Parts: sequence; C-alpha cells; structure tokens
Amino acid sequence: MRIGLILAGLILAAVGIAAFTGQLNFTEDKEVVKIGGLSASVKQERSVPQWIGGLGVLVGLGLVVAGAMRK
Repeated sequence: MRIGLILAGLILAAVGIAAFTGQLNFTEDKEVVKIGGLSASVKQERSVPQWIGGLGVLVGLGLVVAGAMRK
C-alpha cells in the first residue's frame, strides 16, 4: 500500500505540473448551427485551468508524504 500511495502521488503531481504550466490541452466540439440535416460545428482548443494543476500538485505531494510516513 505504501508504494501505491507514493506512485499515485508522483503521477498526480506530474499531471498537475503539466496542467499548471499550460501543457495539458483538450479539444471541445461545439455545434453552432443546425438546420435540418445540415450542421456546422466549431472545434475549440481549451486548456485545464492553472488552479486545478496547482491543486493536483499539492494533493500529489501530500500522497507522497503520506506514503513515505506510513509503516
């Protein structure tokens, strides 16, 4: 269980750092107009907010510390 906590914390911290630096992006399809069988959509690239990345780093580091202190 100890190794599992440390690994989960390291992975979460790494993903949090990527989100905090703006490296974590995703594409969202948004349908703009739909007339009958005809439709138009827009692809919008968005990034994960930085505060979520910071929170992920803090929680990840907390898991690493908890795993290191566990016997």
